[in-house]
Amino acid sequence: MIEAHIEIPSGDPRGIPRIVGTRVRVQDIVACHEFQGMSPDEIVAGYPHISLADVHAALAYYHDHRDEIRRQMR
Repeated sequence: MIEAHIEIPSGDPRGIPRIVGTRVRVQDIVACHEFQGMSPDEIVAGYPHISLADVHAALAYYHDHRDEIRRQMR
């Protein structure tokens, strides 16, 4: 379940999705993977407080909401 990994904090008026319980945004994971060419394992090494499942959930969320995430990244 992606909801176990990705949340949109209720106090965030911009509605930016994050890894549950962290300040790591989905767009941060996307930037590492898509623009810096990092593998999911490399991303976890850079963010040791998130899991490999979190990274994969963030990437799945991105692919399901690509236009929305790209707008947020601008």
